[in-house]
Amino acid sequence: MSQHSHHAATSEAPWIKWSLISIALGFLTLFLVLPLAVVLYGAFEAGLNVWWQAVSDPDALAAIKLTLLVIFIVVPINALFGVAIAWAIAKFDFKGKTLLISIIDLPFAISPVVVGLIFVVMFSTHGWLGPWLEQHDLQIIFAVPGIILVILFGTLPFIARELIPLMQQQGKDEEEASLTLGASGLKTFWYVTLPNIKWGLLYGVVLCNARAMGEFGAVAVVSGRIRGETNTMPLHIEVLYNEYLFTAAFAVSSLLTGLALVTIVLKSMIEWKDERKHRIH
Repeated sequence: MSQHSHHAATSEAPWIKWSLISIALGFLTLFLVLPLAVVLYGAFEAGLNVWWQAVSDPDALAAIKLTLLVIFIVVPINALFGVAIAWAIAKFDFKGKTLLISIIDLPFAISPVVVGLIFVVMFSTHGWLGPWLEQHDLQIIFAVPGIILVILFGTLPFIARELIPLMQQQGKDEEEASLTLGASGLKTFWYVTLPNIKWGLLYGVVLCNARAMGEFGAVAVVSGRIRGETNTMPLHIEVLYNEYLFTAAFAVSSLLTGLALVTIVLKSMIEWKDERKHRIH
């Protein structure tokens, strides 16, 4: 087959290409760019002073601090779990491996509201572990620990799912060579495994962070929505909106949107670094 016929068989007419591009851009503008523009306009419509008053309100600050606290706890735990489980699945063969991979994907399949209800059934006062928790003066539901647990559950697959195919593709030859040369397991992980997975790990961390910031359904069920105590940023935004404080709701939303945009920029940078690495090699 000639080069010309191959090109003709794999190319479309220019009008098809530009039609598809126009449809894609129109869809993105309508459902992504326009809503973001509405949020930013609503946040700053009344001026910067009003925006600052909204985001510096004690309840808003409490919601921001709680959201950041949850991120600082959940993301490192999921990073450790993701690396450990990906290493186990990619480097070792054992019975139940396929089942374990399926279980990791479970949070993707369960509704966040159902997740919240599961934890209520387990840890509430009248739940399975409620009496024991009450005897030891431990409160999970309607408190920060419950919020951390449901977000930890919901974000569990992101880092593991990013690392498992990456580590399977890389194989275990380099680790075996390192161990054969006398390196310890810790040194092998630090100097061989970690450099090979660092971009995938960072990518998973960014995705995990984004999901943790925006989690709503499960948190709404277990938090009790106690203003100034157990409201994360998404819950606080809902409270403001329900009270018809639209400018304040948009102001806090703009913070969450800003964090999301930073996440997208980091994600794009990591993807660019990863692609550049593959081009070099």
